[in-house]
Amino acid sequence: MGIVVLTMKASVIEMFLVLLVTGIHSNKETTKKIKRPKFTVPPINCDVKAGKIVHPEFIVKCPAGCQDPKYHVYGTNVYASSSSVCAAAVHSGVLDNSGGKVLVQKVAGQSGYRGSYSNGVQSLSLPHWRESFVVSEGKPQKGVTYPSALTYSSAKSPAVIADETTKASQKPSVPGTTAQPGTLMQVPGTTSAEGSHTTLPKPSPPAGEATSSPRPQPAGHRSQQLDPWPTASDTSSQNSPRASPGDTGMWKPGSVLLEAGFVLNEETSTQPLDPVSQGDPNCRVDLAFLIDGSAGIGGRRFRIQKQFLADVAQALDVGPAGPLVGVVQYGDNPATQFNLKTHMNSQDLKAAIEKITQRGGLSNVGQAISFVTKSFFSKANGNRGGAPNVAVVLVDGWPTDMVEEASRLARESGINIFFITVEGAVEHEKPYVMEPNFASKAVCRTNGFYSLSVPSWFSLHKSAQPLVKRVCDAGRLACSKTCLNSADLGFVVDGSSSVGTANFRTVLQFVANLSREFEISDTDTRVGAVQYTYEQRLEFGFDAYRTKPDVLSAIRRVGYWSGGTSTGAAINYALERLFKESKPNKRKLMVLITDGRSYDDIRIPAMAAHLKGVIALCSRHRLGRTG
Repeated sequence: MGIVVLTMKASVIEMFLVLLVTGIHSNKETTKKIKRPKFTVPPINCDVKAGKIVHPEFIVKCPAGCQDPKYHVYGTNVYASSSSVCAAAVHSGVLDNSGGKVLVQKVAGQSGYRGSYSNGVQSLSLPHWRESFVVSEGKPQKGVTYPSALTYSSAKSPAVIADETTKASQKPSVPGTTAQPGTLMQVPGTTSAEGSHTTLPKPSPPAGEATSSPRPQPAGHRSQQLDPWPTASDTSSQNSPRASPGDTGMWKPGSVLLEAGFVLNEETSTQPLDPVSQGDPNCRVDLAFLIDGSAGIGGRRFRIQKQFLADVAQALDVGPAGPLVGVVQYGDNPATQFNLKTHMNSQDLKAAIEKITQRGGLSNVGQAISFVTKSFFSKANGNRGGAPNVAVVLVDGWPTDMVEEASRLARESGINIFFITVEGAVEHEKPYVMEPNFASKAVCRTNGFYSLSVPSWFSLHKSAQPLVKRVCDAGRLACSKTCLNSADLGFVVDGSSSVGTANFRTVLQFVANLSREFEISDTDTRVGAVQYTYEQRLEFGFDAYRTKPDVLSAIRRVGYWSGGTSTGAAINYALERLFKESKPNKRKLMVLITDGRSYDDIRIPAMAAHLKGVIALCSRHRLGRTG
């Protein structure tokens, strides 16, 4: 009996094991049958914006050719969701212009996006946007499921939006949670174009304050001085919305309260960004402002100076295709506040100007000009090469160092120097001025185009429009286009007997015609002349005449001398008597006019001229003797 029972138990165990093995095998077969399908990367076009795709994380395939400027990008590293996905990937270096796969991850909106130029794509600056994204190499991450087909957002009717926002205001968007301060919330009556947000009821206005009347502003208040977009340093405003120009001080219907604590109008947040200006192409200049931050200017006048810069920024249509602006502040030492490529629109530029703080110290203008000449207008700082370089120098009173030589070197480097002097020295202050007439010595010409003298800081604002008109007048920005400025031009004229009186008059006419083509002044081109035979004579030096009419009259008065031809000795004489008076950093040009062979050797004198930096030009003519 016991044997029968054991046999039956063995049979049951054997059957159980067979069923178990069969089940495991069956499960393996089932697993094989429901194997997950292979992920397919969806393709998109270059113009698809991240905000139009509802997925928080996705991988897409970009085509070639997304480097084109028509595909707008906003930001650097972190991009506003209104940016082209593929163009942002090229800008960040994840893709090149041949296209490829890119991983996109949505992140929170930013209170500011900095524009920059990278990998052939110019991204633009933006003060704020509701959503951002980052891009990386298009490799799937472990544990993340990516869509093979993308879902795009679509516009909803106002009735649907109102119904959804009403429902959202009655309960949290996530079960078991409540709206927390510092999160993105939506006011009833607004649309949510990208993602859902917890709504917050409109707060009541403060007691005694009518909702229809704006908050009164103090007398003399400038709304331009308010900074509507807070930064990390604005810790004092973390608990209340920051006022913007023209704000009533209340939370308006149809506004979105952002994490940074400021109010963004719905019409601003939903407005398409495609029309953002690329700048005025008729004013394509690279412009540096050198502002006075010395202690002597005082806080009030420093603020007026900043307001003037803001007025100019408003008048200029700043952008990649138009003017670009940077600011250098000087005191004891100059410092770049921001360079040419930091801000790509007038709004960002004005906000940056408002944040500049005064440095103090002396008013070392010459040192600041030298700093700009050496380091500011570089490719790394955004200099575009083909655009004229312009430096506008604002001076309170007078400089505490010398500016003439520094300005001349800047002009020789192709920089158009403009000087704006405010409240110049009065009579009893003039003995303290280190360099009288410093403004006229610093600029390219003395015709008033490059210099503005402002009698009072309170009238400085009147110079904003005239200055903008001048710096945008490419036809008159001559300092960067010609070699005719800042030169000492010395004529060495053969007065030997073989020339004759009539031919000598012809030579003088040639000298006058050539001189007429130059801008003649103490700060532009200066002219001198030497006549020679066996001997030499200084007809007039560089300091003798400082206007074009006086130089032309002096040329006409030169008398014919007659004698032999010692050209080598004449070159040495001109170096010692004429070009010895030449100023440092001025181009030195010697024009030698002779009718024949010299009686002495000219090779050694010519080499001496070369070693002293004098450019010698020889005009040799065989003139028939006529008298």
